[in-house]
Amino acid sequence: MPDTARLKTRYRDEVVPELRDEFGYDNVMEVPRLDKIVINKGVGDAPENQKLLDDAVDELRKITGQHPSITRARKSVASFDIRKGDAVGAKVTLRDARMYEFFDRLVTLALPRQRDFQGVPDRSFDGHGNYTLGLPEQIIFPEIDVDRTDRIHGMDVAFVTTAETDEEAYELLKALGMPFQRRDEGEDEAAVEEERQRAEREAALAAAKEETDLFEEEEEPEEAEAPVEGEEAAEGEEAAEGEEETAPAEA
Repeated sequence: MPDTARLKTRYRDEVVPELRDEFGYDNVMEVPRLDKIVINKGVGDAPENQKLLDDAVDELRKITGQHPSITRARKSVASFDIRKGDAVGAKVTLRDARMYEFFDRLVTLALPRQRDFQGVPDRSFDGHGNYTLGLPEQIIFPEIDVDRTDRIHGMDVAFVTTAETDEEAYELLKALGMPFQRRDEGEDEAAVEEERQRAEREAALAAAKEETDLFEEEEEPEEAEAPVEGEEAAEGEEAAEGEEETAPAEA
């Protein structure tokens, strides 16, 4: 397993000086940093199949080394056949050492295991320095035994930073090792603008859902479990956000 201190040391000794030179920060405290990582997995069939929810919780625990919280519906949503109190997903918020450890394993072990992997998209920023990555399969993590996995499904990973702009957040994550796809110099600017507007619309939708107060999540336990060696989210996932504000997933 990657050394947790490795990425923290790299940030302090390499990333901070690089960002200060690039953006001209006067104070080291101005340099953006990774604040937290939120991993969310929607389980649309959870109300009808408790095992699916149990499996999702167990897989998130294995992947992150921390016990997830359960996301529940606060109000009934007829269009999704969801009733108040239904469990609709699982969520983990990582900070400090576990956050850096997860980031390190994600970029060095998990992402390269994807078939025909050529990097992650660089457009899924929310306009406020946060980045969201959609992972189509949980089996890219070495902690998950594919032979004991009943269903292949994905999850959303939100990287919340202290950066004030998307450009600063991009350079921060890139310096930490995020393998962003390279753009061609002549890439269609209209497509880039369309993608930016889409991200803004999703951010506005996420904020609106937050205000409607439809969903709640169980409080995460203070004591985290030690790491364990080692369907796609249904329609209800769109309504399964917790109270924490996170960046929207890329469509």
